[in-house]
Amino acid sequence: MAADSGYLKVMSWNLWLAGGCVDDARPKQLAFLREHAPDVVGLQETLGYAARELAEELGWSYQQGGSCGLVSPHPIVERYGDEQMWGVGARLRLPGGDELVAWSAHLNYDPYGPYDYHLAGMRVPEVLAREADSGRPAQMDEILAAMRPALAEPGLPVLLTGDFNVPSHLDWPELPWQVSVAVEQAGLRDSYRVAHPDPVAAPGHTWSPLNPWHQQQPGIPEPQDRIDFVHFAGPLRVVTSDTVGVGRPRPMPHHADNDWTSDHWAVLSTFARE
Repeated sequence: MAADSGYLKVMSWNLWLAGGCVDDARPKQLAFLREHAPDVVGLQETLGYAARELAEELGWSYQQGGSCGLVSPHPIVERYGDEQMWGVGARLRLPGGDELVAWSAHLNYDPYGPYDYHLAGMRVPEVLAREADSGRPAQMDEILAAMRPALAEPGLPVLLTGDFNVPSHLDWPELPWQVSVAVEQAGLRDSYRVAHPDPVAAPGHTWSPLNPWHQQQPGIPEPQDRIDFVHFAGPLRVVTSDTVGVGRPRPMPHHADNDWTSDHWAVLSTFARE
């Protein structure tokens, strides 16, 4: 389904160092994008070039930042953010002339809250204090401030994709992670959790299909969590939202010839345009 059919397919995908950790990554990435035919893809870990190179291969438009990028088969009419920000955005024109605004975010990765909670045994107040010091809440506040004009524009679909490097409070009732709370308070909804309200029945983990063991140490399970998101606001209704990838990737350190080129699952959400 595509935008010209009244549906909108939106993906968030951490490329894992632009795909450089897996052999022959570029043709595998292109095949994945062609198979799913998304309308908008928020990319992370592009290394400052992968969004541009993928878009040029596909004949698509792009917005390229530092880690983050956006690619789309639809034309970009305005760009937001730069290499110094933790996210970049773009306004796209869809078939028929409607527009939307999309952002891709990639927040700081250290310290990682689930490690503090599960592996270090920290209590909730200490985990949240460390989360505040991580810079992620401030980084998201900067992105949400840049998104504010679009969020205030009547009838405009607005999307926020990204690898936030922190879970959602919708999955952790005991832990009100500041980033996801701020996103929700800004008026954006988590498409995966709209489609799958029960986090126990549908955990939706995106980190990590390649890491069953923490730092490849057998016997120390890697905390699995949902840290990649497609959020939305405006006249959109969630039809489906799922984690997606290719095949059954072999775990690290046996990953080099995987068909799936990332260490995250991607997230793909389909919306009806209302």
